Amino acid sequence: MKLLIADDHKLLAEAVGSMLAAQGGFDVTTVENYHQAAAELDKDPDIDIVLLDLKMPGMVGLESVKSIVDKAKTGKVVLFTGMVDRHFLNSSLEFGVKGLIPKTMPLQSLSSVIQLIMSGQVFVPMNDVVSNNEAQGGTGADLNEKELFVLRLAADGMTNKEIARDMSCTEVTVKMRMRSICKKLGARNRAHAAMISRELSIL
Repeated sequence: MKLLIADDHKLLAEAVGSMLAAQGGFDVTTVENYHQAAAELDKDPDIDIVLLDLKMPGMVGLESVKSIVDKAKTGKVVLFTGMVDRHFLNSSLEFGVKGLIPKTMPLQSLSSVIQLIMSGQVFVPMNDVVSNNEAQGGTGADLNEKELFVLRLAADGMTNKEIARDMSCTEVTVKMRMRSICKKLGARNRAHAAMISRELSIL
């Protein structure tokens, strides 16, 4: 079984890959960002399972998830992340995602869950899904895709001018989105927003 682990937490990805390879029956490849994952899927159309981290570089919400599902073709894409809000998960499942594997899952359970998904089942542990009401309480799940993109670039230290250039928009637009981000997260400024987003595992 060909397995692609797309996660920028290199130690975790390697640990998962090594454990599955050691069990036998798994041919594991790891990548660290969206662009590498997309390129790997374009190169190898026979990948069976994709474990997809939502917070790695290059990922911009549902748009990126749908793109990976489309590129995987007959391969099964599984979200590999922490807590996820119910609306995001439901939308992902509608796009063709086959389940959610939380990063807190014991490594020894992974193989059986992957086999379950390969058999055609959808796997979603409900205690790792946040309700929409809880999301509105400040988890950041109500940020839209462009706001998430702005937040990620700001957290990486980019200025409004640099973000505007990357997004092909004006600095005023970036400032407005940053103001909205701070309001939704209850943050005082962009640095505080970045700190909150990391604490909540939004980025």
